[in-house]
Amino acid sequence: MGTTANQDQAIKQLQSIMDQIDESMKNTYQNMHQGYPTETLARFLKARDWNVAKAHKMLVDCLEWRIQNKIDDMLAKPIIPSNLYRAVRDSQLLGLSGYSKEGLPIITIGAGLSTFDKASVHYYVQSHIQINEYRDRVILPAATKKYGQHISTCLKVLDMTGLKLSALNHLKLLTTMSTIDDLNYPEKTETYYIVNAPYIFSACWKVVKPLLQERTRKKIQVLQGCGRDELLKIMDYSSLPHFCRKEGSGSSKNTEDGSNCFSPDHAFHQQLYSYIKQQAELLDSISPIKQGSVHVGFPDPDPEDAKIARTIESEFHRLRNLNGLSNSVNGLKVDGN
Repeated sequence: MGTTANQDQAIKQLQSIMDQIDESMKNTYQNMHQGYPTETLARFLKARDWNVAKAHKMLVDCLEWRIQNKIDDMLAKPIIPSNLYRAVRDSQLLGLSGYSKEGLPIITIGAGLSTFDKASVHYYVQSHIQINEYRDRVILPAATKKYGQHISTCLKVLDMTGLKLSALNHLKLLTTMSTIDDLNYPEKTETYYIVNAPYIFSACWKVVKPLLQERTRKKIQVLQGCGRDELLKIMDYSSLPHFCRKEGSGSSKNTEDGSNCFSPDHAFHQQLYSYIKQQAELLDSISPIKQGSVHVGFPDPDPEDAKIARTIESEFHRLRNLNGLSNSVNGLKVDGN
């Protein structure tokens, strides 16, 4: 982790302040940093442009959120029955396709074809947080051990296949999950790769890009087509997401070789669900497993994030109006007289 002398000093200052937190916060902090407190402090400082006071507030707010919402127990709260979990997986497309050549986990997201229509909002948020926690507490420590170096970030590949104007209906939920990530899991993604982007994405990207912080903007790479050739520079074919393996493949629910990383039957999801059930059984003697979603407090979005969401909404409405005008024009018949 390359840091300047001023940044090292900021880390020391924040560490000194964090040494004074109470025991309940220390416990959840340990669960969060997984033995790497310095790197965790650096992430929060980076997210607040190395301002110690702002980073301290952000970190304390995060720890309070974890305690209030029992995030430490989130990996012991299975979504049951299993057919409900399968429904969540089929409508919230994400997974793990493998690892980059440097050992970073590759998180895949079917942004265009996720429908979020098979369960309540709370189940989708619960599932999202569980994958974050599983990534941080299981996947990243395992990768660190396997590759012999500290790995604390991931890569994300977002498939825009099937993105439609109706995605506006999901904007509030997506903003909620994005806010949870920004405030409580900052700087966990090294690079976002956008693939299979249709015109609607390109139109929105044009108006959203100038609103992003330069640090965020640099992380986002919009690749040509399915991005296969570019992605193969940083990962082996075996880790390439199924929707990047050939042009036009997209987030298909069926793949011949069973490599669909969105499927509930994919190895990653099987391991994740088994892990959560095992953790639940360990806690079962204390409090029996209950059906129903875990209700997590939704933080207020950052003003900048709220502005971006409004811009996306405005652009979607503009495109919808253009689309409606185009359809009405196409439907006109010219009188031969």
